[in-house]
Amino acid sequence: MSTLDTVLDDLAAESLQLDGWVAGLTPDQWGTVTTPEGWTVAHQVAHLHWTDVTSTYAINDKEAFDALIMKALENPEGYIDQATDELAQEPPESLLPAWRQGRSDLVEALRAVPDGNKIPWFGPPMSPVSMVTARLMETWAHAHDVAEALGISVPRTDRAKHVCHIGVRTFAFTHMMRGEEAPDVQPRVELTGPSGELWTWGPADSPERVTGDGWDFALLATRRRHRSDVDVTAEGPAADHWLDIIQAFAGMPGNDPKPLSER
Repeated sequence: MSTLDTVLDDLAAESLQLDGWVAGLTPDQWGTVTTPEGWTVAHQVAHLHWTDVTSTYAINDKEAFDALIMKALENPEGYIDQATDELAQEPPESLLPAWRQGRSDLVEALRAVPDGNKIPWFGPPMSPVSMVTARLMETWAHAHDVAEALGISVPRTDRAKHVCHIGVRTFAFTHMMRGEEAPDVQPRVELTGPSGELWTWGPADSPERVTGDGWDFALLATRRRHRSDVDVTAEGPAADHWLDIIQAFAGMPGNDPKPLSER
């Protein structure tokens, strides 16, 4: 099985898990608020659907994707939120099957990308594997918002490794989004996944280290948990600061998560 197949399978599992949580909700429950900013369950699904459709445009429809880029340039701070809010107004009986179809269309498009080709995006172009990994990270994070709002306990799986991978790979990007220059040192990251498997990134002899629970690191990297609520430890000033600002997703970091004791 190729790397693309593996990540696509994990993305499908994450999507189906979220699908199962929302499929039986009443229209009122789709209006459940899931974030301090006021996003509802409908907003979460709408955002995932919008990104799936946009990703498919990036692969198959240059004209449509270029038009979206121009709209985004007109309102760089609020375009995606505006698009999400518009889609979230769709009734669940329309939004849910649209999200399902969009997921299927994206998988088909990704599998057809010729080997070695990159996909244009709002930032640097991405390989199909990178795009799928980003889609999984977003699905994982937004599904957590939905689950917590609905009182659902999220199963801890090793699919979180993909989220951790992006969290590590965005080391320099994280600093850039804060107007900082990334330090020259690359921290060694050693995390234990839910299965007990050890996940590692970075040079083994690095003087800076991050260790701890992989699931917690994924929550920290997606800014779903405050640092005080995760079992993740830093050694060295660069690693310590990184954990304060880490973000696995594109765009501005948004509001800092509050400790669980203050929610």
